[in-house]
Amino acid sequence: MFVRPAQEQDLAGFLQLAAEVEHWFGPMVEDPGFRRAVERHIRRSTALVAASAGPELLGGMLFGTKGMAHHVHWLVVAERARGRGVGRALFADAMHRFVRGPGTLEVVTFGADHPGAVDSGARAFYEALGFTPAEAADPGPEGGSRQIYRRAVS
Repeated sequence: MFVRPAQEQDLAGFLQLAAEVEHWFGPMVEDPGFRRAVERHIRRSTALVAASAGPELLGGMLFGTKGMAHHVHWLVVAERARGRGVGRALFADAMHRFVRGPGTLEVVTFGADHPGAVDSGARAFYEALGFTPAEAADPGPEGGSRQIYRRAVS
């Protein structure tokens, strides 16, 4: 497995990854706003993919920085690749490429009462990376609760 900046031809792979998690996040594949966001991140070189020898992506990430605030906008790992270090590899590459301290790193993930909180392992994943739960965020498009997770960057 290797991590690299996403390219235009990876858009279909991002949409395939999104299709795997729509039951947690709500519709994305047919959402023009989601597609535009992925395309914008690809153009800005702030989209990363985890790939292997095959044509399908193992994971993807959309990242952003504004001043000293860094944001994981979207991180997904293909169901077949979960638990194999794909998310950690994407995160480590993003930290190396995009993050300079001091500042903060934030991600909005599932609230504790959301079914995806346990099933996806997202909260445990971010906590293992040194994030701590912070304030509640607006509900997701499917109506589920969301929470900001934050980590200091030195």
